[in-house]
Amino acid sequence: MWIPAGRSCWRGRVLVPWAAGPSRPGLPRSRLAPTHAVAAESQAPHRPYGSAELKEKLDMSRFSVENIRNFSIIAHVDHGKSTLADRLLELTGTIDKTKKNKQVLDKLQVERERGITVKAQTASLFYSFGGKQYLLNLIDTPGHVDFSYEVSRSLSACQGVLLVVDANEGIQAQTVANFFLAFEAQLSVIPVINKIDLKNADPERVEKQIEKLFDIPSEECIKISAKLGTNVESVLQAVIERIPPPKVHRNNTLKALVFDSTFDQYRGVIANVALFDGMVSKGDKIVSAHTQKTYEVNEVGILVPNEKAAHKLYAGQVGYLIAGMKDVTEAQIGDTLYLHKHPVEPLPGFKSAKPMVFAGMYPIDQSEYNNLKSAIEKLTLNDSSVTVHRDSSLALGAGWRLGFLGLLHMEVFNQRLEQEYNASVILTTPTVPYKAVLSSAKLIKEYREKEITIINPAQFPDKSKVTEYLEPIVLGTIITPDEYSGKIMGLCQARRAVQKNMTFIDQNRIMLKYLFPLNEIVVDFYDSLKSLSSGYASFDYEDAGYQTTELVKMDILLNGNVVEELTTVVHKDKAYSVGKTICERLRDSLPRQLFEIAIQASIGSKVIARETVKAYRKNVLAKCYGGDITRKMKLLKRQAEGKKKLRKIGNIEVPKDAFIKVLKTQPNK
Repeated sequence: MWIPAGRSCWRGRVLVPWAAGPSRPGLPRSRLAPTHAVAAESQAPHRPYGSAELKEKLDMSRFSVENIRNFSIIAHVDHGKSTLADRLLELTGTIDKTKKNKQVLDKLQVERERGITVKAQTASLFYSFGGKQYLLNLIDTPGHVDFSYEVSRSLSACQGVLLVVDANEGIQAQTVANFFLAFEAQLSVIPVINKIDLKNADPERVEKQIEKLFDIPSEECIKISAKLGTNVESVLQAVIERIPPPKVHRNNTLKALVFDSTFDQYRGVIANVALFDGMVSKGDKIVSAHTQKTYEVNEVGILVPNEKAAHKLYAGQVGYLIAGMKDVTEAQIGDTLYLHKHPVEPLPGFKSAKPMVFAGMYPIDQSEYNNLKSAIEKLTLNDSSVTVHRDSSLALGAGWRLGFLGLLHMEVFNQRLEQEYNASVILTTPTVPYKAVLSSAKLIKEYREKEITIINPAQFPDKSKVTEYLEPIVLGTIITPDEYSGKIMGLCQARRAVQKNMTFIDQNRIMLKYLFPLNEIVVDFYDSLKSLSSGYASFDYEDAGYQTTELVKMDILLNGNVVEELTTVVHKDKAYSVGKTICERLRDSLPRQLFEIAIQASIGSKVIARETVKAYRKNVLAKCYGGDITRKMKLLKRQAEGKKKLRKIGNIEVPKDAFIKVLKTQPNK
């Protein structure tokens, strides 16, 4: 049964379910039975602004700039960022303390299934310390190398970071990468050693690693167990004491940075903003520096971690803003918002994400094209690091060429499309962006530049047209126990890597730096590394430009006809092994015909690998129960001629499920 909740007249009332029992987090508190209402109110702890269930709008003016702290949690994968965020939310009374609080800030289904953070999430905490009430804006960030763009964006809204390190595993590759992101942004770094409750934990060893690699004194490290809540209170105190308040001016006109955004089908675009100057409230007219469009603000507020409306947001605070942006292209991440007729110098924003992996995406059924287009547009608003180019294929129809930051990023994007938008797609083999330096002035005039970038292997230019090919390279960092170093070095050499550096972190752990060609690590390098090192090695990479190399375009032919979708660009030395693998996969996937199918891998006119799908064959000698051999030979010859004729006129259509089997780089686990 539903009843109106509210004290006075009907206006502005909301309906709540009539139920006596504990409220669910994130929903309005359920109405108690009348006889117990007063008793329940008297027993409730007094927490000013401490609960996500408050219904009235918050007054954010009471938090002066000196009492605001903006910080992120950064770490390697699975070192306990989200668990620490859960404990901080509980400790400040933002969420109720229950056993169900696991990955509270990981809201996506894919995050809960995989146990990783994909999207950076914001939450505002209220904490009393030393007789003052502080507003702490926390951003929980992803740990995987593919999502480092999310980390760098989140750091732009912060003045400090908590660098979480596992007391058992110690410093890993992504710990190093994230530390230097924070260091370059000149943020205060608080090292936190987590999981001290584990049996094999060795916090003293980790302290020495932090001191050696990051030059942070060991006495500054805070030892905690986020799972049990041990010593977590001291983390909040360190945030207040060691992280400076934001340097902002509330008397200036509004200047706000959009650092993230989501799409709500009823309210339009919800922009996450960090205010650098001024204030913003409902009814204000704001302008986007990127599109120059004017909007009226419908709602402002903070995330606790669910949305909570406020009267105004002030400089130094982090919150959300809804201004009736209905089109997904209007909320550019990195955009600056300012008041109408009060233009300001735009903030530097973010350097655009550089895609490392490209893959073709096509709807399974072409009638779903428009639905998939809409889903991709909405998802790219939420994940702006994906680049989209229109593409089409003879076999698969109209689709897109998408650029991703890595293979996991591609898998997560595909999974989110399926779960959030119910879209089924075909993904082609991932490729990397190559470059070619053109040889003749005529070609340079045609392409309008001397150096062209190739993201689709089918458009790879012939060797006669170019002076040299360039492939992308990355600087990879591998941290591993030294007993596995020999195997790992062998793996790196097999992937055409060049060793740059080798450092001992402590007595039994080693840090290796290699220059890798990107196409050698993009598919299965990480899996091979993990299996060689029994799961102990960690890997991280950063862009290192391009290098000259010998590349060839390899075509796959069926009975002499090129299958464009299976064209790949490979290094000259690897062409045979890659061609052989694709031919074998096709042989196992293609349905047999009444004629023989020749599957060939070729470079130019030279065939380097071949497999054959045998024809269905009728036994024409079944009726011969003796007699002369010439009779049998005549029948067999006639059959062979018929097969030859069929092969000339027979058209081979590669079924879509065969494409999917060949293009899938890894079997389903």
